Amino acid sequence: MNKNTFVVGFMLFAIFFGAGNLIFPPKLGADSGVDFWPSILGFVVTGVGLPLLGIAVGSFYKGGYKEILKRIHPAFALCLLLAIFLALGPFFGGPRTAATAYSIAMVPFLDHPNATAQFIFCLIYFLISLWLSLNPAQMVDRVGEILTPALLIGLIALIVKSYFLFNAYPAIPVEHPIPAPFINGMVEGYSTLDALASVVFAVVVLTAIKEKSPKGTSISKQTVYAGIIASVFLTIIYIALGWLGNRLPVEINEHQSIGPQILNTAAVLAYGEFGRVLLGIIVTLACLTTTIGIGTASSEYFHEIFPRISYKTYVVLFTIVSFIIANIGLKAVIDKSLPVLLILYPITMTVIILLLINLFVKLPLASHRFAAGLVTIESFCVVLGKSHLTWLSSLPIREDMVWIFFAFAGVILGYIWQAFSKKKEVLVGVPD
Repeated sequence: MNKNTFVVGFMLFAIFFGAGNLIFPPKLGADSGVDFWPSILGFVVTGVGLPLLGIAVGSFYKGGYKEILKRIHPAFALCLLLAIFLALGPFFGGPRTAATAYSIAMVPFLDHPNATAQFIFCLIYFLISLWLSLNPAQMVDRVGEILTPALLIGLIALIVKSYFLFNAYPAIPVEHPIPAPFINGMVEGYSTLDALASVVFAVVVLTAIKEKSPKGTSISKQTVYAGIIASVFLTIIYIALGWLGNRLPVEINEHQSIGPQILNTAAVLAYGEFGRVLLGIIVTLACLTTTIGIGTASSEYFHEIFPRISYKTYVVLFTIVSFIIANIGLKAVIDKSLPVLLILYPITMTVIILLLINLFVKLPLASHRFAAGLVTIESFCVVLGKSHLTWLSSLPIREDMVWIFFAFAGVILGYIWQAFSKKKEVLVGVPD
């Protein structure tokens, strides 16, 4: 492990740590009461563990997700990755981060928020993102060495001051304690959808490590090291923010999300009106680094698939699309993006988990194909409201995790298929 690995790890932390990651832990802390520790540790297991696995798994197959998914089926690989990169890139991910930054960092300072103010904010926001994304090699250094430390300094300033102010406070009692707090925390961490983003960010990490590492370096090992560095920082920040929500008494406004209310209250109590400025800087940096990461990854992927168009052209094009969509407003972006993400997430989770298992137990290629196919059909049916499989409600599993049953069924069908097939095919993991 060398300095470049730390820089890439810092960058990975920053691009994963978006505004949603800033908001979820305080809410979980407020909801957990005396069950804070099992709740937040459950959150860390999935909220940090799944994205780390997603990054690591991609590095243990030559060519990353782009090449290994082609073995499952070229059309499946192309459709899934195009959908993921477009959804988390210019269509939803980029606009959502900009709209979130405007809502939390800018709106509190405006007497009369309007479309013009949002237009100007988003214009400046995306111009900065564009400038930092045009050169991928410099992007790693700028995010890892400049923006990430600035983000961490802001977070530490808020968390440390809040700790000394609220350390003597007991955990805020809750009216309805959470049953099975550890499992609930795991479900909340799963619901961040960060595992979906790991497929996108794996492109950035693998490219950065290949460019910065000397010949003979194990790319997979350096990727895992960078992922661990990012995971350590994510874990510390998640626990600290969760603790803040667990100890800070806040008068809840039912018309606003509890996460931003907790952060805003903590910032004002810690630093007065300057606290609002500090929180605005933190949120903007958290959103901006994520926008840069997904913009860079999407442009690199599309340039690889359609090389006649240059990387920089894709960056400009995707930035313009994101800017236009961001001005629709946060609620509209979320309403339109959620169904698409809920379709893609189970499919992506199935792919990641089976590829991980495949590193240790060689699964039949047919198992990957059946599982991916069944989960894809199930995801479309559930999200589009056309599932008539009422017997699924009797399964001891949450509705949004029923895909696990279909993935398991697909694996079993794959073994049955292979038993009657003359051709025995498996996927082989070979680190770059």
